Amino acid sequence: MKNPFFSVIIPTFNRCGFLKQAIESVLSQTETDFELIIIDDGSTDNTAQMIQDIADKRLVYVYQAQQGVSSARNQGIALAKAEFIAFLDSDDCFKPEKLQITRDYINRFPDIQIFHTEEIWYRDQKLLNQKKIHQKPDGWVFDNALKLCCIGMSTTVVKKELFKHIGYFDQTMMACEDYDLWLRASTVYPFKLIPQVLTIKHGGHADQLSRQYPAMDTLRIYAINKLIKTARLTDCQKNSAIKALKQKCLIYLTGAKKRGKNEQVKQYTDLMDSYDYEPKKEVTANE
Repeated sequence: MKNPFFSVIIPTFNRCGFLKQAIESVLSQTETDFELIIIDDGSTDNTAQMIQDIADKRLVYVYQAQQGVSSARNQGIALAKAEFIAFLDSDDCFKPEKLQITRDYINRFPDIQIFHTEEIWYRDQKLLNQKKIHQKPDGWVFDNALKLCCIGMSTTVVKKELFKHIGYFDQTMMACEDYDLWLRASTVYPFKLIPQVLTIKHGGHADQLSRQYPAMDTLRIYAINKLIKTARLTDCQKNSAIKALKQKCLIYLTGAKKRGKNEQVKQYTDLMDSYDYEPKKEVTANE
């Protein structure tokens, strides 16, 4: 059989109830040319039994000992047969036309490697109003990606070959791995926004990674520091990255000093001092 157009990858850990909804949202897509890869990262609930009851040849289920979400996604990428990979978190859902509309955009913009969509958010089953800062960016999004994780994981479809160029998910990161990946990607690739709500995001439950790792800024600082040291950045990108790193360090240091975390205060103060930042002068049209 020919390879599918999409490989949809869902990593999961002990989310049997949420996962069933996520799977149903994929299997009910109006676009049918896909495979659905479930990477079970060590679940101890009824996940395996629930999936055994689903009779659909497009579904691939793989169990692994718990290694984290980055490892699970990387395993899914390695198994993917399609040229384009769609990511979906196990507590989120696609709208029925998600893959069909994305395929239309892929055909319209053949040079683009990363597509993402608008999304709506629910927390504890209540609709959340998104703030202006969460407005989805389009094009060259590096500065947006430095500020916060502006690309929703479950909104994205990427060309598989991209990972050969920028690397895979950082398996040392137990959270903010998406921030790290999209930050690396945004230095070299434009992003195409599909301006339609095609993803539904559910939050507020206790097992969310953002709740398990409260010091998220330290992970983002790690990602930016790694980027500065390893990526081929333009002078403008490097200056922006150093500025963002220092801003995030200052935010973290404010809390660390209040809590008497002297070792962390020294660590992040030294990190800030290791970089020089000189803002570039803006050139006006008359210069």
